[in-house]
Amino acid sequence: MSADTGSIQFTIRQDGEDTPVRTRTHDYRNLMVLLNNHCYLENFGECGGMGRCATCLVKLSGKIPALSERHRNEQATLERSGIVDPAIRLACQIPITPELNEELIEIINDAC
Repeated sequence: MSADTGSIQFTIRQDGEDTPVRTRTHDYRNLMVLLNNHCYLENFGECGGMGRCATCLVKLSGKIPALSERHRNEQATLERSGIVDPAIRLACQIPITPELNEELIEIINDAC
């Protein structure tokens, strides 16, 4: 990584295809907004980032334990959807921070 400490690189996997992404800390409100901007996903994040609809599901590679911490409405929404895998998160609840660096983020199309 360059001397620019705000730079974040990660990989998005969609339909088996990997796309590298480079961004900066807080360039996007959250991961859902970034994914919609980069991948043009239909019906992704229907509640607009409130953590209530479970239409922005992603699976993280799980390298960083802090990324599996669920906040706000996320825990209840995932439980209501029957999701127990800690690697599955709502993209709208993941801020764009250095913890995402080198992460593999898989978009779960079944939920969209």
